[in-house]
Amino acid sequence: MDFLTLPERTSGNRTYGLTSVIDFGTPIGELKNILSDYGYIIDIAKIGIGSAYITRNIEKKIELYKQYQIKPYCGGTLFEKCFYQNKIPEYLSFLRNLGIEWIEISNGTLDIPLQKRLQLISKIKKNFHVIAEVGSKDSTIEMSILDWKEEICLLLNAGCDYVITEGRDSGTSGIYERSGTIKSNLIQELVKDIDTKKIIFEAPTSKQQMYFIKEIGTNVNLGNVKLQDVLVLETQRCGLRSETFYLEEDECKLL
Repeated sequence: MDFLTLPERTSGNRTYGLTSVIDFGTPIGELKNILSDYGYIIDIAKIGIGSAYITRNIEKKIELYKQYQIKPYCGGTLFEKCFYQNKIPEYLSFLRNLGIEWIEISNGTLDIPLQKRLQLISKIKKNFHVIAEVGSKDSTIEMSILDWKEEICLLLNAGCDYVITEGRDSGTSGIYERSGTIKSNLIQELVKDIDTKKIIFEAPTSKQQMYFIKEIGTNVNLGNVKLQDVLVLETQRCGLRSETFYLEEDECKLL
């Protein structure tokens, strides 16, 4: 169907306008059904937290995502666990054996110095696409806007494909207040000087997703999207929900 005028979405092997889902142990049978219906609107799949390490059928799951041209990678918590135990070489071998080409470098749980992360990125980017995460999972830890900007820019300049802004799967830390309220002043400052096509904003709830769509546009990169929510998110992006109904007109005014 193509009789409606809708906001123009990126398509195919997208480099922006990404929908990145989080998989917290979705059974293979269920995942097959979900991807059969909605795989065309999913770009990236994060195998949440450290679950990939103990998932018995992880090889099948990775292969299934790749069949739908979805890029799978392991959650940053698994990277941090390997860093903590000095097992990064083993971790990289683990990813290669699974055929995973993307890796997340994060410090959401551990306080890994920025320079150490930058050093790791410079080495790892030779063999993997790197996604780095900025922000802590601890909602009591505050970063200044200047620190957010500086860290994101340094990570991108070091060779990261994308930088994720921490929000947790609950949307209660990083770029969010503990209550789930978006730190709008922070977001507005970030988008002034940084290419938003290179940022993946973690937005697990519909309300948070709609904020970013209206603030940045239909092709904003969104992460930590629940598998069961991808069709509703795409509907929001296309201006087919009340809250984003006038998105096409609003985007035309910006041109």
